[in-house]
Amino acid sequence: MTDGKADAEALVPKFKFERLLNQDQAGRRSALYGSIDGQPALVILERAPFPSSADYLGAITANLRALKNLGANDIYHWYLANSGEIRGAAADNHEFADLKINLIWPCTEKHIRKYSKQGARFVTETPEIYRNHVRPYMQAQREAGRLNWAFNIIEGRSEVEDVIYRTPYGQDPEEGFLLLPDLNWDRRTLEALHLLGLVERRDIWSLRDLRKKHLPWLRHMKAKFLDATTTVYPTIEADQLKLYVHYQPTYYHFHIHIVHVALEAGATQATGKAVGLDSIISQLETMQGDGEEAGMDAVTLCYTLGEASDLWVDVFEPLKRKNGTASRSP
Repeated sequence: MTDGKADAEALVPKFKFERLLNQDQAGRRSALYGSIDGQPALVILERAPFPSSADYLGAITANLRALKNLGANDIYHWYLANSGEIRGAAADNHEFADLKINLIWPCTEKHIRKYSKQGARFVTETPEIYRNHVRPYMQAQREAGRLNWAFNIIEGRSEVEDVIYRTPYGQDPEEGFLLLPDLNWDRRTLEALHLLGLVERRDIWSLRDLRKKHLPWLRHMKAKFLDATTTVYPTIEADQLKLYVHYQPTYYHFHIHIVHVALEAGATQATGKAVGLDSIISQLETMQGDGEEAGMDAVTLCYTLGEASDLWVDVFEPLKRKNGTASRSP
């Protein structure tokens, strides 16, 4: 048994790479074709979970190689880095980075709750709950200055170097926009492309504010986002992109996610979080009553919340205790 194990372990170092067959899971798994001792061989590389030992986690940030900052905005920073020993001239080359790092510093208690392990709840937000509870919550978040960072980007006062595409600010306040890389994209792997489209107009907080009268605007913005993305990345075609919005969004200024269709759906694209832009347009087109004012504030929406989130703690958990109908376990 020992000899068999040793023989098996001796095979991998003998692999002679010829070509990359495929990458999936946003580049975290690669299928390589080559040979071992003259015979064809496949090697599938996949990133293992991070060790949970305190020794490893306590040392990793001090031993990173080729740390390269990709961008920063206020307390948010993101990087590429090498986590292990790389021999030769490539040792300090960020092109060989195998880690994408996000840093929030100084972080708040709200950040700690967001990123801590927590239970999840599936909630039902009726038009009444939205009007009486969620809309006031949104307004309070906006009035607390939570959107100043976004307005600084839109107005060109910060992150100018990170903007991938923008229309001249103020030239067309209704259809002006800019594109930013999502902080979870490494800015290199096109099949993992994830952009944020921030609009200039400030009267739309979330998909709840969309009405039939916004249909021409939504169609125009869809076309503009697709055209801008394919212009910046000409190897990508429009039918290789999908557009969606989040509900609940992380922040209450309307923005659209533009992602490559090959980007495997994680939590941010899951049902109960992501709502396709085309689905919103179709739903608005078929709405009855109230004429051009018929809108998404009149529909019931279902989505997931973490048990440590403010919306769960302050809105839906109290409603559940009161009438037992505001949520159910996923």
